[in-house]
Amino acid sequence: MIKRVVAALGLVALAIAMPVSAKKKEVKDYSTTIADFKKIPDVAGFFGSAHGYAVFPTIGKGGLGIGGSHGKGQVYRGGKVIGYTSTSDVSIGLQAGGQSYSQIVFFENAAALDKFTKGNFEFAASASAIAVQATAGASTGTEGTGASASSSKTADKSTAGAKYQDGVVVFTMAKGGLMYAATIAGQKYTYTPVE
Repeated sequence: MIKRVVAALGLVALAIAMPVSAKKKEVKDYSTTIADFKKIPDVAGFFGSAHGYAVFPTIGKGGLGIGGSHGKGQVYRGGKVIGYTSTSDVSIGLQAGGQSYSQIVFFENAAALDKFTKGNFEFAASASAIAVQATAGASTGTEGTGASASSSKTADKSTAGAKYQDGVVVFTMAKGGLMYAATIAGQKYTYTPVE
């Protein structure tokens, strides 16, 4: 009888501990993603000047003819989490395979952040992101990423000239697979404030 009670208590403790460890991993994912983007000098400047930002540690994208993507994120203002967000999209066309990437959306001012946090935000068909690479010697651009043999950490012209468009600027960083283009057209976002 005592063994059963101890075993049951052990299972309860495990059930309680699992969400805590999952929460710690999630917090680490967000802080690691932010740290990775801050390593890129031209991206790092946006952390100090933006009114707020949304961080997505992992967005998974894939398909064969019909594709889609999904990711969960957190929205920050003043360095503090103010809400939770998710993104998804569906696309039809020539595509095969999959990729995962991190994404950060910077909001230039209160109006841009308010527009996003009203819920059901969507990027226009012409929207694009700037693809960056956290490793030394990587090239960056709005059409994708590629590594070079150089060990220089200087940014190229595409990140150096990164500017807000309609109050937002978006950066993506490939995590796995091939990232041919940093397209965000059609991405839809939901938002839930912290309670």
